[in-house]
Amino acid sequence: MEVLYLHGFASSAQSSKGAYFAEKLRAHGIALAGPDFNAPDFTSLTITRMLDQVGAAVDAAADAPVALVGSSLGGFVAVQAAACWPARIDRLVLLAPAVDLRAERIVELGDRALEEWKATGRTNIFHYGFGRVMPVGYALYEDAARYDSLHAAFGQPTLVFQGRHDTAVNPHVVEQWAAARPNVELHLLDDDHQLHASLDYIWEKVKGFLLS
Repeated sequence: MEVLYLHGFASSAQSSKGAYFAEKLRAHGIALAGPDFNAPDFTSLTITRMLDQVGAAVDAAADAPVALVGSSLGGFVAVQAAACWPARIDRLVLLAPAVDLRAERIVELGDRALEEWKATGRTNIFHYGFGRVMPVGYALYEDAARYDSLHAAFGQPTLVFQGRHDTAVNPHVVEQWAAARPNVELHLLDDDHQLHASLDYIWEKVKGFLLS
């Protein structure tokens, strides 16, 4: 089993969740891999580029079954990847997945700021992975409108962990999304978007799901 970690927007594969799962999987002889969505640069980020990076990582896994662990925006991309490559992607673990990623929600901006983003071609956001403000291009907004994970068709077994107190991803939307899919098992947790307080519980569920 090859396990790929798909990090969230303005985050990195070295985030606290990524590091946590890497350590846990290492103890079972599995190296957690995954694309760096900030490469070659954060400014040119698009959903299409993220999917291309996932596709390359899946190809690099040769004939091994692939599991995707997707966090937030990485969860959105994981669903898209599962729909694109059903024969290669074996199962999904989604952490606070941004399944309802309409273009206008990818960066929270008012109408005026959105017009300015379009006019200038970029806007500045705080990048938590790098710890500083960084520009992101308007192509991200335009490209996001091409994708719909809310209605994506995929059949792989999927575990979802969603905090009830999440202010970045609407837990009611995730609950409705999961309820409509017999292949999805949802765990609603008394936690926020980061899910830091629930990591040990999540790992106990994920361990059986990935290693059985």
